[in-house]
Amino acid sequence: VQLVESGGGSVQPGGSLRLSCVASGYTVVSGCMGWFRQTPGKEREEVAATGPSTTKYADSVKGRFTISPDSAKNTVYLQMNSLKPEDTAMYYCAASTDCSRGYPVRPYWGQGTQVTVS
Repeated sequence: VQLVESGGGSVQPGGSLRLSCVASGYTVVSGCMGWFRQTPGKEREEVAATGPSTTKYADSVKGRFTISPDSAKNTVYLQMNSLKPEDTAMYYCAASTDCSRGYPVRPYWGQGTQVTVS
């Protein structure tokens, strides 16, 4: 399984970015896909996830971020609107066959893409 993220960058507060995660060796619509983020010195935190029967968002991003899988491109997107400085982090894509917690459990990870809001 390989997950490759892209779409990160620098943006001003209030701006938007769309992150992409292309999967190989894994079908994004058949399992549990998620986005996590991490800043230096802090634990990786859940941002959004989508599975066969569930979609979840962290309270801090509800109403601003949207996760969406694209079966034709085997890609999962994270549309991020109304970005805030506190959204600055390395964003990681995750995939797992286990969605029992609403987020991928013991997932495969991508390499991450940096988002900076300032």
